[in-house]
Amino acid sequence: MTYIAAANRYERMEYRRCGNSGLKLSAFSLGLWHNFGYVNNFENARNLLKTAFDHGITHFDLANNYGPPYGSAESNFGRLLDLDFRPYRDELIISTKAGYDMWEGPYGNWGSKKYLTASLDQSLKRMKLDYVDIFYHHRPDPETPLEETMSALDLIVRQGKALYIGISNYRPEEAAKALKILKGLGTPCLIHQPKYSMFERWVEDGLLHLLEQEGVGCIPFSPLAQGLLTDKYLQGIPVDSRVATSGKFLNESHITPDKIEKIAKLNVLASQRGQKLAHMALSWLLKDSRVTSVLIGSSKPEQIVDSIMALQNTDFSEEEIGIIDNILT
Repeated sequence: MTYIAAANRYERMEYRRCGNSGLKLSAFSLGLWHNFGYVNNFENARNLLKTAFDHGITHFDLANNYGPPYGSAESNFGRLLDLDFRPYRDELIISTKAGYDMWEGPYGNWGSKKYLTASLDQSLKRMKLDYVDIFYHHRPDPETPLEETMSALDLIVRQGKALYIGISNYRPEEAAKALKILKGLGTPCLIHQPKYSMFERWVEDGLLHLLEQEGVGCIPFSPLAQGLLTDKYLQGIPVDSRVATSGKFLNESHITPDKIEKIAKLNVLASQRGQKLAHMALSWLLKDSRVTSVLIGSSKPEQIVDSIMALQNTDFSEEEIGIIDNILT
């Protein structure tokens, strides 16, 4: 059956301008980091994308090494584009990244011009696209000159393989240098994708101010700290949780008594606000106008619908912000 997107999809979502650019992003974006590889159920992945788009999420975020195995999330996305989303291509923002290990040898990692251009060519083939809307350098390279990495991003835009450029995981000092180089090349940075949540607040130490000053958008990833900022772990570790089934990015060592105590206190405040903890954690990020979009992941379609409910209350009183800061200190 041919997929027809919900007619009221744009009424269900808030859209925010990305820095000083002409581009707006949906307040929530869907990340394909997990649940879209060859090891995952293809029809579930298909339903995740449909649910997201039907609710106004227009930005799908990938990377060359998402899977597993590496590249498989992009390949599955290419299949889904042909099956369901080709007619909606001009309504979508599709992003991908390169910067982590992808293939053997000295040219399959980090930030050389050789790696970045080759990786994007591979990504475009896997996704069956002529261009991506946003191409990110996924992490800083301590050995390659920053000028080379940024000139590669500039080249990619001039070649028509990406419309916009982003960076990810860059600390404030590194980001400032990258933004200056890109601006000088005539391809300004559109957006920065940092790890940011109530439990990961390093971006508040200069990065958010820099992005605001330079007119660059911000799209936090891991906003729920891999599920810690939900009510999932208040009563122990569920057997179907990421901790129990994987443990690669979140394991038992992260779930300390101190952290559980903080989660419990945050959960009380969320209840007082008429929200679930996950909703409060997401709305806490969205309260900041410097945050363009929040990148969510999901294993079930209903989780996407649930996350969007955070938009119902993104206002925080000074007292509530103070309580949160005291809990997290």
